[in-house]
Amino acid sequence: MVKVGEHITLDIIGTTGEYEPSFFEALVHKIAEKAKVTVLNISKYKFEPQGFTLVALLAESHISFHTFPEHGIISFDFFTCGKVSPNVALDVIKSEINCKRIVKKSFDRHTVENYFDTSSTSGMQKSYVVKDVLEDFVSKVGQHIQILDLEEFGKSLFIDKDLQVASYDEHLYSSTFVNSGLKLNPSKDRAAIIGGGDGGVARECISKNFGFIDWFELDPEVVEVCDKHLGTIGQKATEKNSVKCVWGDAFESIKKVETDTYDKIYIDLNDDQFCIDLAAKNMDQIIRVLKPNGVVTAQVGSQDKRPKQVENWKDVFNKNFGNATLDRVYIPSFDSSWNFYTSVNH
Repeated sequence: MVKVGEHITLDIIGTTGEYEPSFFEALVHKIAEKAKVTVLNISKYKFEPQGFTLVALLAESHISFHTFPEHGIISFDFFTCGKVSPNVALDVIKSEINCKRIVKKSFDRHTVENYFDTSSTSGMQKSYVVKDVLEDFVSKVGQHIQILDLEEFGKSLFIDKDLQVASYDEHLYSSTFVNSGLKLNPSKDRAAIIGGGDGGVARECISKNFGFIDWFELDPEVVEVCDKHLGTIGQKATEKNSVKCVWGDAFESIKKVETDTYDKIYIDLNDDQFCIDLAAKNMDQIIRVLKPNGVVTAQVGSQDKRPKQVENWKDVFNKNFGNATLDRVYIPSFDSSWNFYTSVNH
């Protein structure tokens, strides 16, 4: 991380009356003296019928005031690469401006960025701290693929701005996923994986000594970029003799598979409603290629983040199989428990 300075903003709420331009100019010099920064130039403009803007150019960056008398608000910001924190401005402003309250935001200016979690709401914002962006492109099939090096969770795959897997805790996800199916039926002759481009589920199936694994993946560029940057997850699963990669629409490809082929089918698609509807539409094909007493398992998302979609997945399983077993594991990078539904083909 390279730090280039510190920045604060103050929104001064509930001011009474409008201050003259000379007041703000004098205030800039008081703040500059306390912060030990050098004022190079001041530019100011008074609006009619009211309002005022002032920007002070510093040797160390800038100070600005913007007034909104009609709302009783003065907005202030101070960015400096100096040795004294710009927070010293708060005490000066409190002593000089009468107001009801001051809303302060402060942050370091550096090469680390925040990447908002897609589950954030207007009332609760969550974000990942990003040390570096290793990949950022749109694949040929139209997916926005990013590999971000996260401060806490290491190299991670995001698709369409949604975290798919983090190297820090991927093992929790993939091992729970694969074991969910094995608990209900230990047969391991042949498995199908639908999705799972990071390779974690394929790696787990290989480690459990499945005889053959058909891996159906829509986007080969996801597999390639994960092999390049997240190689410890997939462990070159595509190169194993037991693994056959089938690129393209998985459900179209499965139509060509013989009946009663698989002991296990792992559905590792997104947990959004589109994928639920897609799986439901093609469940007849899933049942056809699944052996009697074979097992199908799907990752169905988070009860904390999208409870309705978890219920919708459950309905699909119960409607088609008459049974659904739930497994759950807490995944730190997702900041929630993650769910897997499993059904036996009776």
